Amino acid sequence: MDRVIQKKKWGRKRILTISGIVVLAALIAGSIYFTSGKSRLNVEADRLTISEVKQGVFQENIPVNGVVLPLTSIYLDAQEGGRVEEKYVEDGAVMKKGDPILRLSNTDLLMTMVTQQSTVFNTLTQMQINRNAAQQNTVNKLTAMADVSSLLTEAKRLYNLNKRLYEQKAIGLQEFKKSENDFNYYMEKEKLSKRILQADSVSTTQQQTQDRQSYDAAQNALSLMQKKVGDLIVRAPVDGQLTSLDAEIGQNKNKGERLGQLDVIGGFKVRVDIDEHYISRVYTGLMATVPLSGKEYKLKITKVYTQVTGGRFQVDMEFDGEVAPGIRRGQTLQIVLALSEERKALLLAKGGFYQQTGGNWVFKVREDGSSAYKVNVQLGNQNRDFYEVIGGLQPGDKVVTSSYENYGTMEELILKK
Repeated sequence: MDRVIQKKKWGRKRILTISGIVVLAALIAGSIYFTSGKSRLNVEADRLTISEVKQGVFQENIPVNGVVLPLTSIYLDAQEGGRVEEKYVEDGAVMKKGDPILRLSNTDLLMTMVTQQSTVFNTLTQMQINRNAAQQNTVNKLTAMADVSSLLTEAKRLYNLNKRLYEQKAIGLQEFKKSENDFNYYMEKEKLSKRILQADSVSTTQQQTQDRQSYDAAQNALSLMQKKVGDLIVRAPVDGQLTSLDAEIGQNKNKGERLGQLDVIGGFKVRVDIDEHYISRVYTGLMATVPLSGKEYKLKITKVYTQVTGGRFQVDMEFDGEVAPGIRRGQTLQIVLALSEERKALLLAKGGFYQQTGGNWVFKVREDGSSAYKVNVQLGNQNRDFYEVIGGLQPGDKVVTSSYENYGTMEELILKK
């Protein structure tokens, strides 16, 4: 007997078809949901750095590096060129003023000094010859003057005698006139001899002055040459430590060439490089701090070098008050330079987010901590720890301050506990 078989309402094929339709609809719905509205990304909360916005004391400062230098350095240059013959000390030696450092040789300079010595001796010899000649000439003129005076005295006596005899008619007019003419002649000759003797005295004085000037000039030239030869021995100009000595025996050094430098012991300064972005805000008197051995020491800018090289400029700082013990020339210090006075401000901790946002926006955490969403902010000045918040955030707000590098264009982060 035939049996009637009832037809099933849900076949396997029908169930599979319906299931496929449901899955497809779900995918379409999910796609619509995730592609419309905000883009979201699930992140592990414990991998983020979340900082709270708070009120506090703010001082704008920047970290800079500085190199310790001696307060005063004196460069040692070759006053005269020559060959390095001897080194008395090595680099790093502590020197006293006048101590010899090295000796140069220069045969041309020595020959010039010998020639100048000969010039001085010749000038001195000629000076003595001129003096002897002047003395002899004066003696001759004095002798001539004495002779004229004697002849004048005799002519005067004879004239007076003949005058009386002529008045007594004892002699003739011719004899009287001869004695009178002789007397007048020798009287004029005596006057002339006196003028000659006076002129000789003036001439002798002038000649002696010229000779003395020539000798002094030659002697000064010799002294200068002796000093030049003396400069071949390079000496310490002040007390200090010899550094950067660049001279080896046998090496030739030109006049004016740098040989080294002498650092005056007793003080230090710090040469600091600063980004040119701050050049308009840096001036003498600005304060800075440097942490050393668990203690902070104060520095003050004493000189600003306005020349910009490679996008940076330099300043010199000196310790204000106590000097850090144990520092050495060439040591690098990590310095915090203050660019403003302390003031009350809204603060946000520094973090890696700034590299991606430029301080224009941040991810702000919701009050329930479930997510963080993108908000626009305005950040002002900064120091090594905080940014100054000008707008977009309030005290108590929490912000993701770690790097946003992996978040792309996300507008909301879903924080997973």
